[in-house]
Amino acid sequence: MPPARVAVLVSGGGTNLQALLDAAADPWFPADIVKVVSNIPGVFALERAARAGVPSVVIEHKGKPREAFEQELLAALGEVDIVCLAGFMRVLTPTFLGAFPHRVMNIHPALLPAFPGTHGARQALEYGATQAGATCHLVDAGVDTGPILAQGSVPVLAGDTEATLAARILTVEHRLYPMCLRWMAEGRVRVEGRRAQVELHQGEARWILGTGGSPP
Repeated sequence: MPPARVAVLVSGGGTNLQALLDAAADPWFPADIVKVVSNIPGVFALERAARAGVPSVVIEHKGKPREAFEQELLAALGEVDIVCLAGFMRVLTPTFLGAFPHRVMNIHPALLPAFPGTHGARQALEYGATQAGATCHLVDAGVDTGPILAQGSVPVLAGDTEATLAARILTVEHRLYPMCLRWMAEGRVRVEGRRAQVELHQGEARWILGTGGSPP
């Protein structure tokens, strides 16, 4: 079975893109990153793609109707099997998602359904949460409401700032995303209603622990 062809959409520095690129560098990994698309020019994620020899393109969204932007995006992606959002700061419409049914993935810095949207670490601190973390999920037309694939937790420590907690969550994101992409690429995910079911192999689980954490 040939590797799944994966496109990654970015808007910033691309640390999760790097995690996926590193995973895909393993010849046994079941997915290839074949294209990187940014909606913002000059971001470091584009440099990461160049260093990995992955073609990239910039499609700016400013000054365009959402429908026109997404049509350009779809044309640039071409024939890919899976789309991964890695810090991509645009909400995608059902028109785009319909081109890749149950094949658009995202990584979010919170234990969904708690704290959707932006600034997951900040929200966890403001609400006094004792655990924070990350969620890898399929994308639907809502904001961080799609079927959950896997989650990972980290403790909220005394003295944490938004920056320190976000950095600890990021280490979990970098572990979760390649794991979930493997499941997707191997065809081990099926969606039933708003829930994702994953065919797990021996030793696998749909949660991971960050430093000092306990199971969610």
